[in-house]
This record gives sequence, structure tokens and C-alpha cells, in this order.
Amino acid sequence: MSANSSDPAIQLDVVLVKAGRTKIRYTAELLFDDGTRLAVRAPWAGDGVRDFGFVRFERGDVFTEYYWRDRWYAVKEVRDGTGQLKGWYCDITRPATLSGAELVVEDLDLDLWISADGTDIRRLDEDEFEESGLAASDPAAAAAAVAALDELERLAREGGFDALVA
Repeated sequence: MSANSSDPAIQLDVVLVKAGRTKIRYTAELLFDDGTRLAVRAPWAGDGVRDFGFVRFERGDVFTEYYWRDRWYAVKEVRDGTGQLKGWYCDITRPATLSGAELVVEDLDLDLWISADGTDIRRLDEDEFEESGLAASDPAAAAAAVAALDELERLAREGGFDALVA
């Protein structure tokens, strides 16, 4: 399905899992699925406002989220209710899986924030990642997670990030 399709919107449940538990579940509209990459759109699914200090997620915000079946991250474009771009929140995850109408993504703690103008690029939650024990319990997954964070940061700093969400 593509965004230009006249077919009725397909709804998916996005399920974010962390440490074996469902962290959040929300309904999103499938924009496209090319077999490797999927995109969905959903309103902010959190309770109330989430203020990180450098960005606020709040009621009215819209997330266009890109997931890959072969990459260790998800990229979420964040816009306010008027359509103004706030930036991109990137989750480091295991590759996404789609089963029926359920898109499941396992959060691996590491995140990257990129402001709309590209001047604020922040690695987030490295302490949580360290405390998770993934490096000891699944060294290959931990290495893939760190490599994914490095790749996203490099793309954001050197160019090429826009191609991910084009």
C-alpha cells in the first residue's frame, strides 16, 4: 500500500517491547510496506506531556514512523499539531516484525535525537543501555545496537539521513 492509494487505510497495532514486556501499544495507519521498510503514522500515544528538556512530545503531535525488517533502528519524524517539524527521534531496536496487524519492535534502550534544523544531535540513554546487561547476555545484539546508533549519528552529522525517510 502506498500513501497515494485510494484503498481504505490499513490500521496496525504498534507494540514496543522492552525487557520482555510491552512498554506501549497504539494504533497507527500503515502508509506503506515495501517488504523491507514500513511506515506508519499515529498521534502521540503517551499519557500527557513528555518533556525531555530539548523537545516536548504532547497531545496533537503526529509521528510518522519508519521501521525496517533488516536494520536495528526505527526513525520517528515528529511534527506538532500544525505540521511544524520538531525533529526525529530514533530508537535503537531489533529489526521489526509484522505478524498480521501487529508490528512488534524490541527497544534496546539507546536513542538518538535530531532537531528539525539538524544542529542538535544527541545520543540518549547510554547509561540505561549499559545497565540493561545486553552486552553480557547477548553480545552480538549489543554490538549491532551500538553500530546502529553510530550509523544514525554519522548519517545525521555527515548527510544522508534524509534518504532514510524519503
